Amino acid sequence: MSSKAKHVRDKWRGKSWYMVVAPPFFGNVELGTVPAEEPKQLIGRVVEATLYDITSDFSHQNLKMFFQINETEGKNARTIFKGHEYSRDYLRSLVRRRTTKVDGIFNITTKDGYKMRVAVSALTLSRIRTSQEKIIRNIMDKTVKEKAAALTLDQFVQEMVLGKIASDVYNEAKKVAPLRHVGIRKSKLVAQPVRVPVQEVKQA
Repeated sequence: MSSKAKHVRDKWRGKSWYMVVAPPFFGNVELGTVPAEEPKQLIGRVVEATLYDITSDFSHQNLKMFFQINETEGKNARTIFKGHEYSRDYLRSLVRRRTTKVDGIFNITTKDGYKMRVAVSALTLSRIRTSQEKIIRNIMDKTVKEKAAALTLDQFVQEMVLGKIASDVYNEAKKVAPLRHVGIRKSKLVAQPVRVPVQEVKQA
């Protein structure tokens, strides 16, 4: 056996496999296995899946989900939601000629202090005026920020990826111009709330 083949076999022999688990608000669904020599090496690793992998709903296959491993428990690697985005092919399929695509990127803070950046897109049935685009973008801004202020991260993410927030934007924005699609095409978790240790609270 060549030394190269022996090296590869030895490299994998020292690793254990861990099951990556989605956050509780996604039902602790198993997302797949990842190898590591030690559990601590998994912390911070980002795992990609689709919403279809979680819901088994075929219509959700175009939504890519990102989860970051934040702790291990036995052979389970637990995660937090890191972000999502439309697949490139799906986003391309939405665009039509002689229509307008209204985009808005907003920084939001959830009720429990998580900071996110979300990108909302609205696609119209025909070209619209710049003034209409501005009104629609303002509706996006108002809707996502009000939702974030009223919902925890878990609740906001669920409503975001399952289309509830986009539906709220659509229902208001369609009064401004005929729309074909509204969706939150991308999101990213920017910062988590700082947790003050119990001991420090007692000392204070």
